[in-house]
Amino acid sequence: MSRYRNWLRRGFVSLTVLGAIGAPAGAQTQRVTSAETDRSVRHALARLPYYGVFDYIVCRVEPGVVHLAGYSFEGRLKADAEMAVARATGVAEVANKIEVLPASRGDDRVRWATFYRIYTDDFLSRYAPGGVDQVLRELRDERHFPGMQPVGRYPIHIIVRNGRTMLLGVVDNKADSQAAEVRAREVSGVFEVENGLVAAR
Repeated sequence: MSRYRNWLRRGFVSLTVLGAIGAPAGAQTQRVTSAETDRSVRHALARLPYYGVFDYIVCRVEPGVVHLAGYSFEGRLKADAEMAVARATGVAEVANKIEVLPASRGDDRVRWATFYRIYTDDFLSRYAPGGVDQVLRELRDERHFPGMQPVGRYPIHIIVRNGRTMLLGVVDNKADSQAAEVRAREVSGVFEVENGLVAAR
């Protein structure tokens, strides 16, 4: 999972970090086209209906080509992301390296336990889009629909594979990043926790 750091070094930008992607050097018309493509791609990805707390997508825009990477809780998100980006302005090709996480009841248990620990924490619950009440509703719904996940703009993403957890996204400060890591480590059965959260200040 440490590939996340490599993605950032190679110029990938996540859906959480909405800063502009630099346009390539060249003619003014090429820079304008690249900027338009960048906006169109990010708009397409932001509209994905099943993107949730257990997924994480990063992208890099080059002239005519969009590179996608990250993790998908379900296979349909990988396919949907590629189809959405392929229709974006100025895109001729999509290089889709999103990894579909393997199905695992053990990993599902860790996902939901980590989701509960982080998003009901007294200090971290403010990151839940609908507050603690929304998190509790999601947990109740999950018992009836075990294949579902909380969708929407959750700043702290929880990626679990083979009992190993990675936290990705952007939080306000380093203290919140550390608090999220502590909560993730409290979940029983976790072999390792990698904290990839970025502090905004």
